[in-house]
Amino acid sequence: MRQEQFVARHQPEWLAFESWLQARGGSARSARRQRNNGVLTDEDVPARYRRICQQLALARKRGYSPVVVDRLQALMQQGHGVMYRTAPPRWQRAVRFLLAEFPRLVRSEAGCMWVAAAVFVVPLVLMFVLLQVRPELVYSIVSPEQVAMYERMYDPSDTRHALGRESGSDWQMFGHYIWNNISIGLRTFAGGLLAGVGALFVLIVNGVGIGTVFGHLQQIGYGDPLWRFVCGHAPFELTAIVLAGGAGLRLGLSLVAPGRQRRVDALASAGAKGARLCLGVAFMLLVAAFIEAFWSSTQSIPAAVKYSVSGVLWTLVALWLGVGGRGVADED
Repeated sequence: MRQEQFVARHQPEWLAFESWLQARGGSARSARRQRNNGVLTDEDVPARYRRICQQLALARKRGYSPVVVDRLQALMQQGHGVMYRTAPPRWQRAVRFLLAEFPRLVRSEAGCMWVAAAVFVVPLVLMFVLLQVRPELVYSIVSPEQVAMYERMYDPSDTRHALGRESGSDWQMFGHYIWNNISIGLRTFAGGLLAGVGALFVLIVNGVGIGTVFGHLQQIGYGDPLWRFVCGHAPFELTAIVLAGGAGLRLGLSLVAPGRQRRVDALASAGAKGARLCLGVAFMLLVAAFIEAFWSSTQSIPAAVKYSVSGVLWTLVALWLGVGGRGVADED
């Protein structure tokens, strides 16, 4: 084949590859932020790169002019540099996941998340209100021993206790809270394997239990130490429980209604997505445990400060999950 025919045949491919290099050839961060609007998609680049390498070998073998060979050589080298550039450090990928990918994952399953929130919040509020008019119902839900324990923990007249927990080192309690919180989150998610019924059950039980304890303590006048203790870590802890439940519901739906996929494929896909959601949930529960151990139990902090900080944290969690990752391109 003559050189003019060779160039005329492959010129559109080279131009498209050059256009892709201009879009993706900057820094890795700017490349991720910019959308590729060219003819050549990111998925087609590896195959196009191999074709250019073959064309370079042909051009050399047939003795084409240095202009053609140098152009193909440059395309090959630039393409190799972009495709095989060093991946960002792990900590950057972790930050990117938490700030952008995790919120988008949550929003992509908004239906399951809203159902989980309703299943958790409605029993909680219902029991809280019910205990204000029928206080004796607390003994139908919680044993007398447990009621007495909660009353001792949040007795405002007992100065031996520090806002709901016995004295002990903060680090020991930090470890206890991590274990307790993450075990609840994992049980909620894993309950989805029972066609979603397990996740719904865990959410309802937790909603009823929290609503009962809060309603009883509020009704007997122990609300002040209770609210001051929980307001700090509640934004992360309660939201994480709901998200774990939503991930469990997604897992259950993949079994009940797999769509056009095979049931096992749908379950594998939902499991992979749920595992990524659980990573974000674990982070939220870790933050909640830290706040619970080192902030919530501190009595010297005025109530107004604790409530203000809680309001800020609720706002940050809502903004993080609501708008995090918008306008950020997918990872290459």
